[in-house]
Amino acid sequence: MSRAASPPFPRSTVCRGALLAAALATTGIFAGRAHAADKLTYYTWSGYELPEFHKPYLAEHKEGVDITVFGDDDEALAKVKAGFHPDIVHPCTDKLPEWKNAGLVQPIDPARIKQWDKIYPVLKDIPGVVEDGKVWMVPWDWGNTSVLYRTDLVKGTPDSWKLLFDPTYKNKLATIDAIHDTWVVGAIMAGVDPFDETPDEVKKVAAILRAQRPLMRLYTNDMTSVEQALASGEIVAAMTWNASYTNLRKQKVPVAFMNPKEKMLTWVCGLVVLKTATDMDKVYDYINAQLSDPSAEALVSEYGYGTSNQEAFDSFTAKQKADMALPDDPQTALKDTVFTIPMKNRRAIATAYERMKEGD
Repeated sequence: MSRAASPPFPRSTVCRGALLAAALATTGIFAGRAHAADKLTYYTWSGYELPEFHKPYLAEHKEGVDITVFGDDDEALAKVKAGFHPDIVHPCTDKLPEWKNAGLVQPIDPARIKQWDKIYPVLKDIPGVVEDGKVWMVPWDWGNTSVLYRTDLVKGTPDSWKLLFDPTYKNKLATIDAIHDTWVVGAIMAGVDPFDETPDEVKKVAAILRAQRPLMRLYTNDMTSVEQALASGEIVAAMTWNASYTNLRKQKVPVAFMNPKEKMLTWVCGLVVLKTATDMDKVYDYINAQLSDPSAEALVSEYGYGTSNQEAFDSFTAKQKADMALPDDPQTALKDTVFTIPMKNRRAIATAYERMKEGD
């Protein structure tokens, strides 16, 4: 992922929460402040406030946009429930039902989205995006989660998540500290549905992750730390997002981003409109700006993540996509990955996961 000399904090390089204060200090934006009445307000992941992602809006609306950043979806939802009311928010699809069930969002009119027909159908088909004939989210960015490993320090050419469970590399492994990543892989290894587990299946997955725990050097969401550890050889393999592959290759570190036989994980995030939004012309102008070809292309070139805009994504060559560990044809490739969707037994899973990390 290419970055400016003094970059913000993109999803791939920060803990989804721990560096929020730093991000706020960097941007000078504070969630609790009153916003100018004539400005659209946008609440997004730290790092996504780059003007390159909405230049068409800035060209049309000289007053600009008030952007506030969050560290993770749970923090964003809690703040909105507590009374912070931006016009547009940028959560991920696995949390969309919570926004809808809380009565916070309103349907979106696809007729007012200029690029709606350019969005990959596979992304529109994610549960909850379009429901009961209404559009609840405009998919915008996506990426893959898999095993990034040192080709010079790992034997052979591994093709399974089992690499992160291999005692050969004890204390040389790392994983993402989140149930929608590490727990999902544990469930895959246990042979159960990661998103619809019975109480007995939760215990089964917890046992597998408990056995994995002594092998782990790091449980973290801070991809900068993971990339540094891989570059130095402190660890030899880690669960990461695809952008870390791009970063390390640019540093000439010998790494590969695995395509596991059990399938990669795919996350998708997008734009939702809060019920409290009033100036709908500005709302749609902003959504259209983010979906525009230049903005979508900037997302790929700046951060190495996929855009939902098929035409913009196709402006990159197959080699450029491969260099970012992105598929040449997402419509086909993403049908063969595991999309992160809501977990039906999330509270029990979260409790079991925390107890596992504590050694219980």
